[in-house]
Amino acid sequence: MQRDELGYYQAVADDVTAGSRYFYRLSGGSERPDPASRFQPEGVHGPSAVVDPSGFPWTDDAWKSPLLEETVFYELHVGTFTREGTFAAVIPHLDRLADLGVTTIELMPIAQFPGTRNWGYDGTYPFATQNSYGSPHDLQKLVDAAHAKNLAVALDVVYNHLGPEGNYLSEYGPYFTNYYQTPWGAALNFDGPYSDEVRFFYIQSVLYWLEHFHIDALRLDAIHSIYDASALPFLAELSQSVKALSTRLGREIHVIAESDLNDARTISPIERGGIGMDAQWSDDFHHSVHTLLTGENSGYYADFGDIHHLAVTLHNGWYYSGQYSRARKRRHGNTPPPGSEHFVVCSQNHDQVGNRAMGQRLSSLVSFESLKLAAGTTILSSFVPLLFMGEEYGETAPFLYCTSHGDPQLADAVRRGREAEFAQFQWQGSVPDPQAESTFAASKLNPSLASEEPHRTLQRFYKTLLQFRRDRKLTEARQIAITEYPAEKALLTLRAAGSILLAGLFHFGETPATLTVQLQPGTWESRINSSDAEWLGQGALPPSLVGSDSVQVHMQPRSFVLLEHSSPLLE
Repeated sequence: MQRDELGYYQAVADDVTAGSRYFYRLSGGSERPDPASRFQPEGVHGPSAVVDPSGFPWTDDAWKSPLLEETVFYELHVGTFTREGTFAAVIPHLDRLADLGVTTIELMPIAQFPGTRNWGYDGTYPFATQNSYGSPHDLQKLVDAAHAKNLAVALDVVYNHLGPEGNYLSEYGPYFTNYYQTPWGAALNFDGPYSDEVRFFYIQSVLYWLEHFHIDALRLDAIHSIYDASALPFLAELSQSVKALSTRLGREIHVIAESDLNDARTISPIERGGIGMDAQWSDDFHHSVHTLLTGENSGYYADFGDIHHLAVTLHNGWYYSGQYSRARKRRHGNTPPPGSEHFVVCSQNHDQVGNRAMGQRLSSLVSFESLKLAAGTTILSSFVPLLFMGEEYGETAPFLYCTSHGDPQLADAVRRGREAEFAQFQWQGSVPDPQAESTFAASKLNPSLASEEPHRTLQRFYKTLLQFRRDRKLTEARQIAITEYPAEKALLTLRAAGSILLAGLFHFGETPATLTVQLQPGTWESRINSSDAEWLGQGALPPSLVGSDSVQVHMQPRSFVLLEHSSPLLE
């Protein structure tokens, strides 16, 4: 191979077809896979395979992805979503998800990782589909099928580090830096010597998934661990590249960040000093809801627990905007920019479930009434909601951290690290072995639960909430006021949605409460009441209330009601 002025090596090989396998032989004789491999059929240490992504017969020419404010994400892990754990096995479930009211399935990382069992954040080939999930063709078939069902597809990508096993990138060039360190290993070199080509490598990965697989949105993992002090940060360059591709292809493409910085620059335009992400996950929303429902107060949950945290987050998008954080032992965050579509919120996700020692979902931690309250708080907010696979019917299987490293020393290090991780949460007891196949098997979903009670009712409840959200265009609803009831652990939200008023009463207390609320004069109809017998509740409000300066509303524990003004007098 011949070296060019930038340091790239090139050669032309004759008689190569799709499926041909190859290695690169480096100086010293080592044979290594292609770091830009499109497919690793024999795993992270095996030869790379030639892929022709242009040969797939797409049928989605008329497809239009939803606007971000109309989006409802459904996060799923391909390996545990079905018994088979493949791209192909997801396809039969698309009708059910579309009927539920989901608009976008979000795949946890699918870049090639070691073995067959992994969350995907240990990937080492940013262009290659995980071989145990299926081929690149299988992923294209899944996306095409999703678009045919009017479902968009988002992809979780990891550009803050590479996994430890099968990671040969440092043998090819200065892809890593010792100047920074991530919690998971060496940081990627996005601002040091020769970083231009490192940035190019990863931006090409972004464009590859979006263009050749018709992916509609990207979720960027843990951008707070992407270190870059350059004048034009890598993430801003990524945003620019995606916007240029979106314009060229004539379709909506969204980039969503996971960040725990509460930094307005994440979702501010580049021309205003930001990095131009379309939205970001709001951890403060999850933590506010979770602590109110569970009472947990260790680790980062120490910063939450009052109804005030949730009230402020519902208004702003996050709570910490410069206040002192007990968990961090310093001030945290800055003022978020306006726009509810900038925040993706959830009551459960892979991190918040899987990073528990036993991987418990909310269904194993709180009551049925609390599950409905969590669903209502999330879906009826003005933000972009995300559901975690199985949440809609109260899946009881845990979601456990799993790996299948081939290196015994590495596997043992992962076990020890997993146990040490829970010291901050004062966990007492053993942690399921991440390497054990039984740990992975225990995390498989059991969708047949949805045919049993109370799971069937919960799924119907989710569908009703999502339908109401869609009909009333809640992301466009204008926030008028939020009233807190600290003693009762309750709050009242008042919003204008088009030509109607919506009042939401959310009661997180464990005993019945009577709330004195101020409602605009007129008749308020009860549209959704989690304590109604229809939802296996303990007793409902009257079907309508007459608004005045002092209305007494009796609330069941862990319940909510959404009221609609039938003849609003909007100013």
